[in-house]
Amino acid sequence: MKLRVLVWLLFATWASTTWAQVEVKDAWVRATVSQQKATGAFMSLTAAKNTRLVQVTTPVAGVAEIHEMSMADNMMRMRAIDAVELPAGKTVELKPGGFHVMLLDLKQAIKEGDEIPLTLVLEGADGKRTNQDVKVRARGIMGMGGMMNKK
Repeated sequence: MKLRVLVWLLFATWASTTWAQVEVKDAWVRATVSQQKATGAFMSLTAAKNTRLVQVTTPVAGVAEIHEMSMADNMMRMRAIDAVELPAGKTVELKPGGFHVMLLDLKQAIKEGDEIPLTLVLEGADGKRTNQDVKVRARGIMGMGGMMNKK
């Protein structure tokens, strides 16, 4: 009986790490004000194997795009990109001022504390795509405690 339980626990541990495509930590969405039609989503991603984040979808926005902010000619620029590389075992931060997810054409205001469903579309080195659903809590501007300038 003990052996059976041990085997089951080992299998469950192996299966949970195999099925978890990417570890998602510290995920949050910036709350909006009335009439605001765009906001950002931020998180730390760690993949067990070389992976790419190629798309994000959510029912709260008409469009979700992966963006990158960078300095060029002394000016901050933001642009949509096709993917974010997630090298095996390395944490990649999606944060203000860097890679992030833009939620555009919002269908409703996002209030502090709201739980926003996101689907991360991940692509492995073999080109196979999988979806990973996450729930992300909205933070208000006042409750971000310096998150805007964190690097």
